[in-house]
Amino acid sequence: MVFCSGQIAIDPATGKLAGDDVETQTRQALENLGEVLRAAGLSFADIVKTTLFLVDMADFSAVNAIYARYLGRSAPARSTVAVAALPLGAKIEIDAIAVIP
Repeated sequence: MVFCSGQIAIDPATGKLAGDDVETQTRQALENLGEVLRAAGLSFADIVKTTLFLVDMADFSAVNAIYARYLGRSAPARSTVAVAALPLGAKIEIDAIAVIP
């Protein structure tokens, strides 16, 4: 198993948050998670559990649409939790557990 730490929307080129909106941040957080998985020789299809941390639950629908594009086919178990704040003022953080085939 591979336990992936929570990923926020850090743009690897700048070291800063990618965008101010939840959609941009969700895509970047998922791209970052994808890089962690690739480094372990895995893909989104190998994820069995994710946790999404949202500062504003009103963003759930927008996040869910983007999340489905990345993980829709594998449909891992998921928890979504509302939090008061995230590092660097991020709007979303995503962690994952993947299984090595």
